Amino acid sequence: MSTELRISGMTCASCALNVKRALGDAGARNVHVDWHSGRATVETDGARPAELSRALEGTQYRVERVVEPGIGGPGDAAGFEYDLAVVGSGGGAFAAAIAARRKDLRVVMVDAGTVGGTCVNVGCIPSKALLAAAEARHRAAAHPFPGISTEAGPVDFPVLIAGKREIVEGLRKEKYVDLAEEYDIELVQGRARFVDGPALDVDGRRIEAAHYLVATGSEPYIPDVPGLRESGFLTSTTAMELDHLPASMVVLGGGYVAMEMAQLFAHLGTQVTMLVRSQLARREEPEVVAGIRDAFLADGIAVVEGTQPAEVRREDGDVVVVAADREFRAEQLLVAAGRRPRTDGLGLEAVGVELGPGGEVVVDDDMSTSNPRVWAAGDVTGHPQFVYVAAKHGAVAVDNAFDGAGRRIDYSALPRITFTSPTVASAGLTEAEAQERGLDVEVRVLALRDVPRAIVSRNTRGVVKLVAERESGRVIGVHLLADGAGDAILAGVYAIEARRTVQDMAEDWDPYLTIGEAIHLAALAFTRDPSKLSCCAA
Repeated sequence: MSTELRISGMTCASCALNVKRALGDAGARNVHVDWHSGRATVETDGARPAELSRALEGTQYRVERVVEPGIGGPGDAAGFEYDLAVVGSGGGAFAAAIAARRKDLRVVMVDAGTVGGTCVNVGCIPSKALLAAAEARHRAAAHPFPGISTEAGPVDFPVLIAGKREIVEGLRKEKYVDLAEEYDIELVQGRARFVDGPALDVDGRRIEAAHYLVATGSEPYIPDVPGLRESGFLTSTTAMELDHLPASMVVLGGGYVAMEMAQLFAHLGTQVTMLVRSQLARREEPEVVAGIRDAFLADGIAVVEGTQPAEVRREDGDVVVVAADREFRAEQLLVAAGRRPRTDGLGLEAVGVELGPGGEVVVDDDMSTSNPRVWAAGDVTGHPQFVYVAAKHGAVAVDNAFDGAGRRIDYSALPRITFTSPTVASAGLTEAEAQERGLDVEVRVLALRDVPRAIVSRNTRGVVKLVAERESGRVIGVHLLADGAGDAILAGVYAIEARRTVQDMAEDWDPYLTIGEAIHLAALAFTRDPSKLSCCAA
C-alpha cells in the first residue's frame, strides 16, 4: 500500500527527479513525484515515514506532511456507511455534496441549524434583497436628474422584512432542500461531534465515512467591551429581523458587513454613526477608501475612524457607547466587527485536526487538514469569507479526496465586492500588497468624471485603479468604486487570470457607455491622457 508525501520546494521536472532519486536511496519503491501538485507517492517497503523525510535533509526540498496508508478513494470505502460525511449545510457543504453525488458517492449531510447556512438564510441573500429595496427608496428621495419629480414616503418595515423573508424561504427550498432530495443527499438534523475513528457522534448516533468535510461556516465576532453584552446589541443577523425601523443606530466596525448594514439603514431613513477601529474599508486602495468615505458623508452617515468603544451602557432606553472620550447615543447598537470560524464543540482536536489561533481549521491549499480523512471548506478555514470561495473549496476537496486530483486553490484573481452605493469591487493585488511582495509596479487611477457612462448617469463619484508589473505590463490588480462595479469587475478577474497586459486591455474591444469601459480607459491611461480623447476613441 502506498504512502503519500506532501513536499515543498519543487519548481520543475528536474526537482521531481532529484526528489525521486533521494527517496529511492532511502528505501522507497515505485516512487511517483508530481512537482506541480507537490506530492509524491511511494511504497515504503519497510522504510518508516520519518526515514523518508530525512532523505531530503540538506536539500531545498522538505516533506511537509506524510499521509499514512488508509482510505484514498471510493474503491477503498468498503465497510463504511458513507463515502462522504459533511458537517454543515451551506454553500461549501452543498457544492461538495453535489460534486460527490456526481461521482456516485454515498453522502450524508449533518447540521444542527437551518439548511442553507449563512448565505441564503442570514447573509448574502437577505442583505442584498434589503439593500436593493433601500437603494430604490434612496434614489426616489434624492436623484440627480432635472425635470424628474419623485419622493420617498415612510418605510413599512414589517412588510419589507416579510418580503425579504419570502425570498429567503423560496431560495432555501429551491436551491438547498429540494436539491438535497434531487441528488439523494441524506440530511440529518443534529449536532455533530468528532470522535475516535474518525467518526461523527450526532446526538448519540455514530456515523462513519471514508472522508469527512467540515463546512460549518462562521458567526459574528463579539468584542470584549465592558457593558456590551449586558446592554444588548444587534448583529447583521438580528438587525434584518427587527419589527420596526430604528430612528438611530451606532454601527461598530468598518468592514464590508458594517458598511453594507450602515448604508442599508441610512437609506431607509435611520440616522447612522459608524465607529471604526482603524479605517473604513481598510483593505481597499486609498483612492477607493476616500471615495466611499465621501459617499457615506453625503448620505448623512457619520464615520468616526481610529476609535474603539471603551464602555457600553443603557440609559433611558437608548444605548450609549463611550469611545475616544465621547458618548454616542442611539436607539440601537449593531456590532459588525468581523466573523469567527464556527468550530466550538466539534471535537476536531480528538481526531488530530489542527486549529489556528482564531479557532479556524488549518488547511493546505488543497483543502486537506492534518488528518488525511478530514477536509474543510469555507469560512471555517479562516480563508476569504465569500460563498463562492466556500463552493470552490468544497468541489476541490471532493476531487482531491476521492480522485487524488491534486487541485489547489489560487487566490491571485479573487474578486471581492461590497454592495454599497457606489459599489466597491476589487480583484487581485492592491498597490501596497504588490510592493510588500517586492514587485515593481506601475499604476493608473482614473476618476469617473472621465467615464461617459458615469457622466450621462450624473453619478461621477468613484474611481478605477489598475496595478501592473512595470516591466511586463501584466495586470495584477483591478479596483473600482462605481455604480455597476460589481458586474464590471469580472473583466478584471479574467484579465488577471489570462495574464493580460495593460496594452492588451487598451487594444481590446470595449462597449461604449458601460461602466466596464472605465477599465479600458484606465488601461489607455498608461500611454495617453483619457481626458484628451473623444467619445469611444481608441
